[in-house]
Amino acid sequence: MTRRAKRILWVDDEIDLLRPHLLFLQQRGYHVDAITNGDDGLALLREDPYDLILLDEQMPGTSGLEVLEVLRREDPHARVVMISKSEEDRTLTEAIGRRVDAYLVKPTSPRQVLSVVTRILEGSAIRQQQAAQDFAARFPKLVMLRQEARTDGEFASLYEELVDWHVRLDAAGEAGLLDTVDSLVVELRRDFGSLIRQHYPRWVRGKEDGPLLSVDVVRNLLVPLLGPNPVFFVVLDCMRLDQWRVISPLLTPHFEIEEHLHYSILPTATPYARNALFSGKFPHQIARERPGWWNHSDDEGSLNTFEDQLLTAQLKYLTGREVPVHYEKIFSDREEEQVRTRIRSALKTKGTVVALVFNFVDLMTHGRSESPILMEVAKDELALRDLTRSWFERSTLFSVLKEAAAQGHHVLFTTDHGSILCQRPTTVFARKDATANLRYKFGGDLRAEDPSAAFATNDQKDLGFPPGKLGTAYLLALEDFFFVYPTKLREYQARYRNSFLHGGISPEEMIVPVAHLRPRPR
Repeated sequence: MTRRAKRILWVDDEIDLLRPHLLFLQQRGYHVDAITNGDDGLALLREDPYDLILLDEQMPGTSGLEVLEVLRREDPHARVVMISKSEEDRTLTEAIGRRVDAYLVKPTSPRQVLSVVTRILEGSAIRQQQAAQDFAARFPKLVMLRQEARTDGEFASLYEELVDWHVRLDAAGEAGLLDTVDSLVVELRRDFGSLIRQHYPRWVRGKEDGPLLSVDVVRNLLVPLLGPNPVFFVVLDCMRLDQWRVISPLLTPHFEIEEHLHYSILPTATPYARNALFSGKFPHQIARERPGWWNHSDDEGSLNTFEDQLLTAQLKYLTGREVPVHYEKIFSDREEEQVRTRIRSALKTKGTVVALVFNFVDLMTHGRSESPILMEVAKDELALRDLTRSWFERSTLFSVLKEAAAQGHHVLFTTDHGSILCQRPTTVFARKDATANLRYKFGGDLRAEDPSAAFATNDQKDLGFPPGKLGTAYLLALEDFFFVYPTKLREYQARYRNSFLHGGISPEEMIVPVAHLRPRPR
């Protein structure tokens, strides 16, 4: 079937002088109608829609800006290129304020006009085609990299590239290729589980060099930023790498971004991974030094009560001096002004660390399983990314970061762990005293029906845990499995299948971003 030619209306009182431009566009397959005044142009637009309007700014009678004003009322989504002899800032500003898609200054060449027209009318199709071609060319190498991945660095690098492809192909509208990326991630998850089972216990014991872990972030990345000026340490709870990828472009006008990856400790859950960030210690070290803070549960409310004190103690140990810390945990954007006021006050203290924990993504992830509406809004990874970006654009967090950039403050931005979309239930047998999380379990007489679905150990040292009760076993779900009890099999399957969960072993949960945001010169 022949593709319909894109229709262009060119409104210019000197249209006869533009015949070479019109012919150039027509030779490239565009249908171009030309008109010499704004009133006739509006009449044509009311009769028949056009894909693009090229509009002269200075015309006798109704000017181009006046035509644009009418057009925006009658057809707000019309795509318009303003062409003007004027190089005055006022004219440019007024045109942009009325949402032109491009602005050209006369004299223009046919090639210059074609470039703008092609970008506006064909840009998305060209980007889609180019993304598909680039991925097809890269695919054999990705398969080989997946087959050859052996080290934590190779897994992190490959996972990062697959996330980038997923985000790029989604943005280009190449939905058909997303399944191919997903299939590579599924294979990567399986091999990643083998890596963690084999090496993580050795990383915890210090018997083998491993990746940057949660316990290393403050020492390696925050402490080098400390000095006489305040520094921000921002933790967005439960942020996946792909969520970071869609919000980071919003920060680039304000910051130069230096990205790193770190591995969340296990379990990839707030009571453990976030304490590791703030303390620089594994659970058994915290329990030994602060026995009153450790109650052998997995309750966030009781285990994450001392983050400010943990960070203060870690900074003193690493620097040999008292470092002032202002700590805030933000659950809602309703108190934005109060939060910003408190931060401004804290910044008056020389060399302070402003530590901020934002819980929106974690609350959304947990609440999604309980809310049919939220489940529909964030039904998959793509929708979760979009929802995260929409929230971030209007969030207290973004406001705080923009203000930090404007004042020249450096920011270390990270998360404690990610989450994974779980599809496969696996039965676990446990006593009533077992922990409740769906991606990890601790308790006596604990075992998984399918051993390949979980990492199991009876040695708490494999996870860097303090000694538990005699006979305590530890299970962490692999890949996209989640634990269900045989007595509540159907209930748990129906309720939690297709839920974003965390606590287990997968690239999505463990390989997470940490970025140094350096304010751009103003």
